[in-house]
Amino acid sequence: MTLNKRTSPDFIQSLQALLRRLPGNHPKRALIEKDLAKRKAGYRGEEAVEYFIKSLTEFTVIHDIRLYSGTEFFQIDTLLLSPSFILILEIKNISGTIFFDPTFNQLIQTKQDNEKGFLDPLIQARRQQKELTKWLIDLKVNIPIEYLVVISNPSTVIKTSSYHKNALDRVLHASHILKRIDKLKVKYPEEKLTAKEIRKVSKTIVKKHNPANYSVLKYYDLQEKDIITGIQCHSCSKFTVERVRGTWKCAACNTVDKEAHIKTLQDYFYLIDSSITNHQFRSFTYLSSSNIAKKLLTGMKLPYSGSFKNRTYHLSRELFEKFNFTGRK
Repeated sequence: MTLNKRTSPDFIQSLQALLRRLPGNHPKRALIEKDLAKRKAGYRGEEAVEYFIKSLTEFTVIHDIRLYSGTEFFQIDTLLLSPSFILILEIKNISGTIFFDPTFNQLIQTKQDNEKGFLDPLIQARRQQKELTKWLIDLKVNIPIEYLVVISNPSTVIKTSSYHKNALDRVLHASHILKRIDKLKVKYPEEKLTAKEIRKVSKTIVKKHNPANYSVLKYYDLQEKDIITGIQCHSCSKFTVERVRGTWKCAACNTVDKEAHIKTLQDYFYLIDSSITNHQFRSFTYLSSSNIAKKLLTGMKLPYSGSFKNRTYHLSRELFEKFNFTGRK
């Protein structure tokens, strides 16, 4: 049973919004495009692994969890809970040939005769195991916790030293997950948690999930003045959309889009803030009429706070999922 659906991470959504509104000649655009490609590859890798674990009906599956251990945050790609053990999956989508170097505790990627070093994902997964153990002790839950490093790209060549037992035992392609889990079932035959206890622990994990609250502008040392304001046309991508006779119309290509303001608010949410006033909305969209702005904002049934004149409207990811805009490029 999957307890929470894996969705495109907020940071990917923020990067996509940033690239929609960052000038084409901005000096940091190439870096941001590169970072977005990396994060998308990581997300695709996580999605690919789901294909192999969806048949594990006896496990409770939790995706993309970030918990606080009391001293620091730790994040887990995928967590599998069973009555006998818990399994952490650290998922990597890396192509080429990868070598797990036990001497310097690093991962070396060789691709097209170029070498690149990464932090050893085994170390990352071991830290997650340690932090999750501490976190569960506070809940008075005592159960074995294992971890695997899963390489999602089937064409990746995995290498390590013959004496690097940890890598040999714990690194595998996604297609081998089920066989490795069968071995863990044999290793841990004794049930430590009842079905009721697993449900309770799983719900607590999801409830205590603390998503990272990154400001993408601060992350790249950008300011609001660096981004393009206004309403972008979904057809020609120009910021030439105006309010005309109760709808939005692009002055460049004449495309009409009644929901253009909702897509613009989505960008505002991911780039600027999770709340917006009538004045801020008009400033961001170049809308002159406060009455029209009020009508558009109230028409979305946004939660709000404050009095009529000082009303603040609150935005959320769930709102834009309702409008089915999370798949925007």
